[in-house]
Amino acid sequence: MEKKIILTKEITKIYKVGDIKVNALRGINLEINEGEFVSIMGPSGSGKSTLMNILGCLDKPTSGFYYLDGINVMDLNDNQLAEIRNKKVGFVFQTFNLLPRLNIIGNVELPLIYSRREQSRARKDLINEVINSVGLAEWIKHKPSELSGGQRQRVAIARALINNPAIIMADEPTGNLDSRTGEEIMAIFQELNRRGKTIIFVTHEIEIAKHSGRIIYLRDGILCGEEKVKEPVNACKMLENMPKLEDKINNFSNNNSNVI
Repeated sequence: MEKKIILTKEITKIYKVGDIKVNALRGINLEINEGEFVSIMGPSGSGKSTLMNILGCLDKPTSGFYYLDGINVMDLNDNQLAEIRNKKVGFVFQTFNLLPRLNIIGNVELPLIYSRREQSRARKDLINEVINSVGLAEWIKHKPSELSGGQRQRVAIARALINNPAIIMADEPTGNLDSRTGEEIMAIFQELNRRGKTIIFVTHEIEIAKHSGRIIYLRDGILCGEEKVKEPVNACKMLENMPKLEDKINNFSNNNSNVI
């Protein structure tokens, strides 16, 4: 029997702006099983980021019920929310949210500091293992300003993985990347899903959503439909047919030299 890792019942979110009430979410009923790769799609203002904040325990609904891995989130106080968020959810954002003064090791280590895990050889080995898993072993001493956009996003993924969360939530993680780098990031997420991680994506790009197994559509704060993706896009196969940036530059240079 499939385990429901996320279950919401009629959740709403209402923001008050002066005397005006803004209904960001209206009666959301959602089920996500353990090990699924789900995309939440919708235009700007549809409520998808608000929904992700609630699913990730960064915010609480105005009304309704939300169960995360069997825990009733509505009963938790702020400290308990922070604890469950740190243990069960890893976040990846479009803007990376890395600390500029820290190198890769320092940024990846942050969730361990928040969870008060003691310094040890095992902790150092874990950090190195996670950094190696996203292909950044040779860059561990570099700071974010010394990395490309794709490398920064890999750091963000490593940071999200460091506490071995049950769920990875990603908010437009390829939005600031070129097409090939974005596909490389999608390949990492698909591999994590194959290893059993539950992945929840927020995106407005159908091309990205089709890498997942299920697409949920959100508009005006309402879940207006969903579809099962019969054959998700295989990012690794896509990369085989995509030229690298240096190849594009060389081709452009050669074509221009021929014109001259």
